[in-house]
Amino acid sequence: MDFTTMLHVLFLGLIVFGARVIDVSLGTLRTINIIYGRAKIAFILGFLETFVWVYVIATILKYIAQYPVLGVFYALGFATGNVVGVAIEKKLAFGYMLLRVIAMESADTMASSLRDEGYRVTTFAGEGRDGPVTMLYIVCQRCDLGDLIDRVKVISPNAFYMAEQAGSLSHILRPVSQPTTSWRSILKKK
Repeated sequence: MDFTTMLHVLFLGLIVFGARVIDVSLGTLRTINIIYGRAKIAFILGFLETFVWVYVIATILKYIAQYPVLGVFYALGFATGNVVGVAIEKKLAFGYMLLRVIAMESADTMASSLRDEGYRVTTFAGEGRDGPVTMLYIVCQRCDLGDLIDRVKVISPNAFYMAEQAGSLSHILRPVSQPTTSWRSILKKK
């Protein structure tokens, strides 16, 4: 195999790899949007994913017998696309979370403080192993969960908390005054 042929194969391989990363990343995001019930976004992503895939598979079928190494680029692109798709989804942080906090002390302070910051907090009285506790339920956007947990830890370091995906919400109660977190705070500053 001469140098120009090797260069041609490498170029084709990199195109297949890159296109496959894009295709599989779109597929990962499409699947996540289907789970969240976002049909329009899933439709667009599905169209783009299939559009890219058709051209990648056409290239592979045309050259695979001649250059079997393209199969390696195809497989590496698939594997990398999964990782990239998950990383993109984590950055976008779609959806809502339910944060349940169980606190023995500072629960009233925590509820008041979080309400002052715009969060909607529901409290319940409960009984724990060591006596009375207060349970706080807070629904927030997934991208705000880390900041919310940090606030809880500052107010009550010994509080027990658990977060879970909020499935169906009757209606979305956004914080009254959106806390300045993540990339939105940069866009809102003037």
